[in-house]
Amino acid sequence: MTIPAIDPAMQHHLDLDARLVEAVRSIRVLSTVSWPVSEQEAFLAGWRRGQPMLPRPDYAPVNHTELHARLDAIATGVDPAHPLGEYLNRQIRCWHDTLTMLESMGRPEFTAASIRLFGSPSDRLPGSPENNRDAARHFIEAADELAGALEAIDEVEDLDAATLRQRLQEELDAFFTDDPIDVQLDPMLIAKAAAGATRIRLRDGAHFNHYDHQQLLQHEAFIHSLTAINGGRQTRLRSLSLTAPSSTAMQEGLATFAELITGAIDIGRLKRISLRIDAIDRALSGADFIEMFRFFLDAGQNENDSFRSAQRVFRGCPTDGGLAFTKDTVYLNGLLDVHTFFRWAFRQRRVDLLPLLFVGKLSLQDVLLLEPLYEAGIIQAPRYLPPWVRQPRGMAGILAFSLFANRIRLEAVDRDELRLGR
Repeated sequence: MTIPAIDPAMQHHLDLDARLVEAVRSIRVLSTVSWPVSEQEAFLAGWRRGQPMLPRPDYAPVNHTELHARLDAIATGVDPAHPLGEYLNRQIRCWHDTLTMLESMGRPEFTAASIRLFGSPSDRLPGSPENNRDAARHFIEAADELAGALEAIDEVEDLDAATLRQRLQEELDAFFTDDPIDVQLDPMLIAKAAAGATRIRLRDGAHFNHYDHQQLLQHEAFIHSLTAINGGRQTRLRSLSLTAPSSTAMQEGLATFAELITGAIDIGRLKRISLRIDAIDRALSGADFIEMFRFFLDAGQNENDSFRSAQRVFRGCPTDGGLAFTKDTVYLNGLLDVHTFFRWAFRQRRVDLLPLLFVGKLSLQDVLLLEPLYEAGIIQAPRYLPPWVRQPRGMAGILAFSLFANRIRLEAVDRDELRLGR
């Protein structure tokens, strides 16, 4: 492979990028704001006695003054007129907000920083007068309408964690031939599953169905793990290996789109994603943790899942109401953004842009911004691509059909119009 020539200005900005990676590489948002398992045990014990109490997780004080200073020093060297300048400045602002959010755990300022990073349920959707909350409630209503028709349908498969671990391990070994991913059982994991660049953990003792299996494969492995691996393989723009809040909407939107385009998403999961957004909106409007727990119970979740769902809303902030961790708003917003991007790319005959989505962890804004670096070979082509990306004709067909089919309003369709018997 021919190594592209890099002029001094480009090298200077790549050096700044390397300094950025070194400065923030140890920052972990989700593990920092997560709660210990003991909080769930204590809350549910009180709930079952009829004496529920608000969880009061203890957040260790965090001071990132030195890291803020390091980011400011990097920013002074950025030329905003350079092709990498805008990208680096946005990354630096994002990490400042991330550090500020973590420094504010347990205080109202946490939510303000969270909204700057991840948005809120009231944010308008692209190209629409509706917002995230409207979209969430639409999918919740749609799921509830379909619930009766689906109640009699049994799940095809029930997998224990050990069986799923073996299946996933075989699938990942066959796909990630040069970058092994270890699938492990973890009895202490609060969520049913968690994924990273080198391992996927399953909660030991949990049970999984067909959709759980496919969601782990398409969403976690073929998007989150895949982009982490491809980003880690970048030898120049090292920040593409970082899991940064600035890329969260793109990452979760792309991962949820992968579920959608492969048929891996079920109506129950779509409802769960939407309920989280509705819950964030309710928390911001004043609902406390106990009200959120009841909200998820009333939506059909069991006690353990209702606790975990409510916990997601209040990670990092007080549980009294009026505040929330807004990260989960990115799922629907990101999905719609990614869906729109794919439509735009096909319409503009820019299918060549699709591999750029998978070179590492980046935002949709970064795709066009960094395209010249990709064309010049400074950003390397992705080693791995999800199987569905290699079949763009099929994806284009699904998008084209769905766009027309969505013009049909079911409330205007009567039985005779269905032309039954023809």
